[in-house]
Amino acid sequence: MLGIERPNLTLKVEQTESTFAEGSARWTNKDLDPVPRHNRKWGVTSFLAYWISDAFNAATWQFASSIIAIGLTWRESLGIVALAFFIISFVIALNGAIGVIHHAPFPVLARASWGFWGSYIAIVSRAVLAVFWFAIQNMNGANSVKCMIAAIWPSFLTLHNGIPESQGIETNTMISFFIFWLISLPFLCIHPNNLRWLFMAKSIIVPIAWIAILIWAFVSTDGGAMWNQKPTLSGSAYSWAFLSSLTSVIGNYATLSVNQADFSRYSRVSVKWQIIYVPFLPLVFTFIAFIGIAASSAGAVKYGELNWDPIALISHWDSRACRFFGAFSFALAALGVNISANSLSAANDLTALFPRFVNIRRGQLICAVVAWALVPWKILKSAGSFLNFMSAYAVFLGPIAAIMVFDFWLVHGRKYDTLALYQPHSIYRYTHGWNWRALVAFFVGVAPNLPGFISSINTSIDVGTGARPYHFGWFLGFVATSIVYIVLSMFVAPPRETFIEKAVLPDEIYDQHGVVDEGLSLGGSGSGEEGVTREKAGWKARLTKIL
Repeated sequence: MLGIERPNLTLKVEQTESTFAEGSARWTNKDLDPVPRHNRKWGVTSFLAYWISDAFNAATWQFASSIIAIGLTWRESLGIVALAFFIISFVIALNGAIGVIHHAPFPVLARASWGFWGSYIAIVSRAVLAVFWFAIQNMNGANSVKCMIAAIWPSFLTLHNGIPESQGIETNTMISFFIFWLISLPFLCIHPNNLRWLFMAKSIIVPIAWIAILIWAFVSTDGGAMWNQKPTLSGSAYSWAFLSSLTSVIGNYATLSVNQADFSRYSRVSVKWQIIYVPFLPLVFTFIAFIGIAASSAGAVKYGELNWDPIALISHWDSRACRFFGAFSFALAALGVNISANSLSAANDLTALFPRFVNIRRGQLICAVVAWALVPWKILKSAGSFLNFMSAYAVFLGPIAAIMVFDFWLVHGRKYDTLALYQPHSIYRYTHGWNWRALVAFFVGVAPNLPGFISSINTSIDVGTGARPYHFGWFLGFVATSIVYIVLSMFVAPPRETFIEKAVLPDEIYDQHGVVDEGLSLGGSGSGEEGVTREKAGWKARLTKIL
């Protein structure tokens, strides 16, 4: 009527007729295809801002608390944090570099080492973890919002509670959860290329606020007795506590060591820049852990109680404006880390599992909706064993990271065929879609940690000395898996069909086929009048799709 076309509503997402989708639409869509040249917008500044943004969150602030609580001192705590991130930074850099080279996400790159169907082990493992942590991080954001609202309207803290105590949440916290969740939604619809601006904003605002808190800690008090503390453990107990704490810190970022390619695929700079993580990450994370120690120590002197929870510390401040802006910095920190470490990761995994129906935007929104179904307030209230399970999940991620690192850098000598990663009957099919070498190596890396893993979830189960390997589970899993995978793949049964003389990169495929995507040449954005015409056509296509 009146010449207006009705929109074509469909559950299926856009699947461009690209060269990469020729094998089967079951294995890719527009968001899974390699990022073309004109869409690679992350530079060095973007990546540094991303990691500063990711580092400044409540969990990093509280790293020291669990370490000090088991009998070590703040000195050992900072040393453990620095050593943990020095170690994990190599894995992050190596797996991130694969994304820079092939511009494909983690779920696609995993096919080269696991096989098309085998990659689902790595993908599902990461997806489950991401969705649950997204829900829990929403609770951290809710507590920050609650503190902000209380700074403006103190009566909010005494709001009548109409929710039964058995639910593990009060009315004011539920309202705060909904507000934080609602504010997060628009950011979940932003393309990862444009999210770099959010990370840049957070990397400026949050550090300024937290450094101000650090200055407050030193100006207002001398820090108290914590600075003079001595370890209460010695001998073998000290060594096991050190190893356990080191594994725990690594476990918090073991996820990003696996799927760093989800972000590095948007890089427009040389792969060599990934090595900057090695000095950068230990410095940033150790500094933030130090802020947490100093601020909590100062709070113990001023208020008579040691609050490792930063929101509990901020709630003691007399100035309502300081309480508001302090809590705002933690709300912004929770928002940034929830997108960078959780929602985007879950979205890429869900996109790989259901490419016909899910893209990155839908994946993030699905993650947000599922967060309600998981009732994270109940998890935090009563299911301590479940949180132990989530933290312990690093014993599975260490072997996954090891397989991906050594498959690319050693077994295949940095030679992947990007096109074959999208074609299920290609050289990466292995045995009916499964690379048995990866499965065997994964099992060998995980098996020694299972007794301790089970005991950590249910403390009533006594596994005796069988729990010892779990204390350094990430290292054991990473090293054992690496050795077995290398031996099987290079000496016992090399997958010779996957060995190629020269790497096939996505730019070569784009240049050869000249595939057009939304009016833009995938081989490049073009130059001069032709490039402008293509860009206009691309924007016209986007507007038409939105309308």
